[in-house]
Amino acid sequence: MVRIFLTEKGFSKFSATDSLMGYLYQCRYALLQSIQRLRTQTEFNVSIETLDDVVFEENGKPLELLQIKHKIKNKADLSDYSTDLWKTIKIWCECISKGEIMPDTNFFIFTTGIVPNKTAASYLKCEKSRRNTLKALEILNEVTKKSENIKHKKYYDAFNSLEESEKEELLKKVFIVDASPSISDITELLREEMYYTVHKEHLNLFLEHLEGWWFRRVIDFITKTPRPILSQEIDAQIDKIREEFKRDNLPIDKEILLATVNEEEYHHRIFVKQLNMIEINDTSMYYAIRNYFRAFEHRSKWSRNDLLLIGELDEYEDQLIEKWEIHFRRMQEKIGQKAANEEKIKAAKVLYEWIEDFSIPIRSSFNHPFLTSGSYQMLSEKKRIGWHPDFEVLIKKLEGESK
Repeated sequence: MVRIFLTEKGFSKFSATDSLMGYLYQCRYALLQSIQRLRTQTEFNVSIETLDDVVFEENGKPLELLQIKHKIKNKADLSDYSTDLWKTIKIWCECISKGEIMPDTNFFIFTTGIVPNKTAASYLKCEKSRRNTLKALEILNEVTKKSENIKHKKYYDAFNSLEESEKEELLKKVFIVDASPSISDITELLREEMYYTVHKEHLNLFLEHLEGWWFRRVIDFITKTPRPILSQEIDAQIDKIREEFKRDNLPIDKEILLATVNEEEYHHRIFVKQLNMIEINDTSMYYAIRNYFRAFEHRSKWSRNDLLLIGELDEYEDQLIEKWEIHFRRMQEKIGQKAANEEKIKAAKVLYEWIEDFSIPIRSSFNHPFLTSGSYQMLSEKKRIGWHPDFEVLIKKLEGESK
């Protein structure tokens, strides 16, 4: 079983992310690597910034350590005297000295830049025809003797703390991969990996949902109890999102579900005033506003992304109104025209309780009750339905007072 763990930025003193862009790149690259590994490996977990930028582990021991060098304005420097190269070597040397590395662990440096020819890094590239670990060792040893960079002394000391045979063994397991994809290139690579997962017109939105989940999962690890991201978790999430994009379903946007709704912004709305007419409690008011927000935002997003059929929302609202009419007329007949306002409010509350519990799926596999409840609030906002037996008269009165 291969295991990868996500750790909080800054947890390790070897934290390699100095900017938000670098951190985002690591996260996106880890997602891409994980999806690619799903083709051949059934069990693994993912790690960012433990021993290295990205770590793949087997049975709790590092199997592959990946250093990722991404620069926006300048390309990562892997020349013989570069800080990027020597800082990475120091990390690996200290891990070896502490016995944190398995004998068969491989070390990778991925860079968006191009490795200069005839440098130590150039002799450690993946191509067998170009690899020459003895030449790379000779160059690196020479650098530790000639360099006058005081800031690099700790890097050279870490390298020289190893025996020559240990240095050679290390370099045999080091692989440099240059011209790696930039943060923007990863989008296209993710598209290629997921191309046959959903209909191509929905591919971008599918990836938006997948990456949204991925970054939320990383944040959960940082802010809550650390829990490894399992390969089964990634696979299950891909399946879940794919199901939401099928013809009998619709995708749920977690950002909308998790959004905080400011109730005060809705106090002037007609649907809120209709609820005040029947004196519902604060909890029910909160859920009504939240469901209105969720339904409105989801319906808008589905429409923008052409996920709805022509006339589908109109048909859905017709179903809701038809059900409401049946219960509303029953309520009116039961209490009669001469009932006191208190009795009318009591009956309206019973009607509204039914609305809170009632759900009509817009599609057969879409079973999220917020859409029914929120859509009823939207119809209430349009004054097409109401809860109080005299809601139409009361709304006109309110509008008259407002004018």
